[in-house]
Amino acid sequence: MELSNLKKWVKPAVDALPPKRTIIIALILLIAFVIVMIPLFNMLIYPLKYEENIFNSAIQTKADPFLIMAIIRAETKFQPNQQSHVGAQGLMQIMPDTVDFIIRNGKFSPSLRDYVYDPVTNIQMGSWYIAYLTERYHGNKVAVMAAYNAGHGRVDKWLREGVWDGTRQNVMQIPEKYGETRHYVTRVSYYYEKYKQLYQDEFEEYKANLKNQQD
Repeated sequence: MELSNLKKWVKPAVDALPPKRTIIIALILLIAFVIVMIPLFNMLIYPLKYEENIFNSAIQTKADPFLIMAIIRAETKFQPNQQSHVGAQGLMQIMPDTVDFIIRNGKFSPSLRDYVYDPVTNIQMGSWYIAYLTERYHGNKVAVMAAYNAGHGRVDKWLREGVWDGTRQNVMQIPEKYGETRHYVTRVSYYYEKYKQLYQDEFEEYKANLKNQQD
């Protein structure tokens, strides 16, 4: 094809393109749309149920609300009527022995044993236990995650004997026999960051509204 003929075909196509300013505006709108949609998309992937119960229990017990959310997501994906093959119960998959420990040390009514599958009761108990573990491990959330899965007696021993240093980076120091706990810590840590990123503003707003109601 001769150059003159090529120009004849190309020029109308170029002229049909939108002006440069229009392209820039369209790109800006596209970027803004993506920025808005990514959090909404993440909220679909990481939904939050029993929000008010979690927020209230976190405030009452001083437990980290995002750790509560992350553990629920890992344990049951917010499905309350679950029982594991080893007997863990309810939304936060609390073992019967742990229920007894929580009732005894948290000064809960013994009658709550009959309501462990109730989401509100389960969240209250699980939140108290997370707060207890957080104090026990001086705020080390990674150790809390490991203890929630493997039991605080085992985690105490690993830390005391130098088997594991209590960090996420060295989670593979956890004995191979407890591979489930290694995986659990990694998974809950990931969920923790996601839920904190998505719902931190909402929690702060809830606390502010609660404070205003009390003033």
